[in-house]
Amino acid sequence: MRILMISDVYFPRVNGVSTAIMTLRRELQREGHEITLIAPDYGSVTADEKNIVRIPARSVWLDPEDRIMASHKIAALIPHLQTTAFDLVHIHTPFVAHYAGLKIARALGVPVVETYHTFFEEYLFHYVPLLPKAFMRYLARAFSRSQCAALDGLIVPSQPMLDTLLRYGIDTHTQVIPTGIELSDFSGGDGSRFRTQHGIPPEQPLLLFVGRIAHEKNIGFLLHALTQIKQTHPEVLLVLAGEGPAAAALQRQTMRLKLDAQVRFVGYLERSRELLDCYRAADIFIFSSRTETQGLVLLEAMALGTPVVGLAIMGTAEVLRHGRGAHIAPDDVHGFANTVSALLGDPETRAALKQSAMEYVQEWTAPEMTRRLSRFYAHVTGESEMAKAEASEIPRLSS
Repeated sequence: MRILMISDVYFPRVNGVSTAIMTLRRELQREGHEITLIAPDYGSVTADEKNIVRIPARSVWLDPEDRIMASHKIAALIPHLQTTAFDLVHIHTPFVAHYAGLKIARALGVPVVETYHTFFEEYLFHYVPLLPKAFMRYLARAFSRSQCAALDGLIVPSQPMLDTLLRYGIDTHTQVIPTGIELSDFSGGDGSRFRTQHGIPPEQPLLLFVGRIAHEKNIGFLLHALTQIKQTHPEVLLVLAGEGPAAAALQRQTMRLKLDAQVRFVGYLERSRELLDCYRAADIFIFSSRTETQGLVLLEAMALGTPVVGLAIMGTAEVLRHGRGAHIAPDDVHGFANTVSALLGDPETRAALKQSAMEYVQEWTAPEMTRRLSRFYAHVTGESEMAKAEASEIPRLSS
């Protein structure tokens, strides 16, 4: 099958959507599918640019890491795309890519599916703070209903996210298909090397967050919990790995809470070595986002044997299983801090969680999830062909 993917984000921009697309491209290609990806031009390239079409793009106000692709440049590709017999268009993001993907699919006469990667109801108001939250949530729901109605198929990474969309009134043909994780990408790493590189003593308790440093990730919650954790573990250090629009605000919050000695911002880490070293160095991975559609970083941490303490809300509720590589914490600062502190003080339980984490993550392998996606593609394209055949059989009225 020839699949045209389009996204408003991809590497070298680091986030969960980029990771999901990379994993899907690789696994689908292994199954024999041909994948072409349309994505923004960031001014630099990745190690593998084969079959990636980069579109000129400008920076996004308030979020300079991201880019807005030039719609007319994508439209100009259509005559060339029509020379390739694509079977399906797969959209990954709801901005320029969504509308361009629909336009391309219609021009090519092929079905279009989309993955709902982002929980906009709990996302949008962070970036338009002048309008009331209730109005922005209403707008996000209407936005999602409108976009999903235009699709032939919708892929959702978790059942809680699907349940939310069904409450919106969405009736698009939908299937829950998590992205999965490529275990071979998370089999190395040297924690001692990371600690040495960053001047962290071997015995210092190390907590870790990896992800976009963004408002919707609820990282401020972790900082408040840290003020309590340091009372029982005064040497504790929290490493925040990533970048994003909330970094400056979180650095100011760190100063206000007098956590300068307990928090270290290390920025983005190179994925093939530095990130693995960082996961291996941590005693516990902590995560308090309430807006995840899945939470791939939880699986990454567990694949490398790092126990997780997190909130089981939305997509993370589907990933986290208490005692299977993770402890689920209460959704309040005091309870979360107590869960982390107890685990820091219990090396035997951490060791048991490390072992169970690496066993549990075997259930989330990318090849199995990609096979499910291939079957969904086949179903959608089969329905499309059937509809065409039925339409051709409708008798025409004579004049």
